[in-house]
Amino acid sequence: MFDLSGKVAVVTGGSRGIGRATCLALASQGAHVVIGYVRGEAAAQETLAKIVEAGGKGEIVRVDASNFAETEQTITDIAKRLGRLDILVVSAGISVDGLLIRLKEEDLDEILRVNLKGAIASAKGALKTMIKQRSGRIIFLSSVIGEGGNAGQTAYAASKAGLLGVTKSLAKEYAGRNIAINAITPGYVATDMTQALSEEQRAQMLTQVPMGRPADPKEVAAAVVFLASNEAEYITGQAIRVNGGMYM
Repeated sequence: MFDLSGKVAVVTGGSRGIGRATCLALASQGAHVVIGYVRGEAAAQETLAKIVEAGGKGEIVRVDASNFAETEQTITDIAKRLGRLDILVVSAGISVDGLLIRLKEEDLDEILRVNLKGAIASAKGALKTMIKQRSGRIIFLSSVIGEGGNAGQTAYAASKAGLLGVTKSLAKEYAGRNIAINAITPGYVATDMTQALSEEQRAQMLTQVPMGRPADPKEVAAAVVFLASNEAEYITGQAIRVNGGMYM
């Protein structure tokens, strides 16, 4: 079950956090994993080393999600070089938090450029090959914030909510080509980003989680593996919530 042997997977933002856990999980099921990174080359190499140590296969490639044309071309080139592309996981994302009244336009532009336009560019690059193959899986990492909103995260929420619209639209466009396109909306996950919050902020977040704990990145990655597998071939246009009950 969930055998991905012979599959090629690209994970943007794959050097750390949920992206890293996803790379490791996909490789453990037999996929050749391309670890996308933008600045953290050392972290990407560390992720690759973990994959190889566990007997998996992979490589690292720089994917700058802030540049639409470059991102699209990079994904297209990966597929051409490897001869196929079966799974695309869009995990690259940024957040600049603050009340709207203090939000700078350049910060809004950067969040939308990376989180939304970068995701669309990645999908566009992947679809060129997936359409020819008449098969593929695209999985966007959205967020519980895109569903329920959060004070101080208007721009981030807009970008992640936008991904849900992208998911549903692309799912309708390409279902006839046997390409399943879904999203995952994680809640509070124990990553470097959340660890940077104060203890008080983390405690406040936990009051919103009925399960009373943050998710391990591996738990989000497990949902990615399922959606990438043949077992999930009849699921498309959906947002899978991995949030411990934070939003229902």
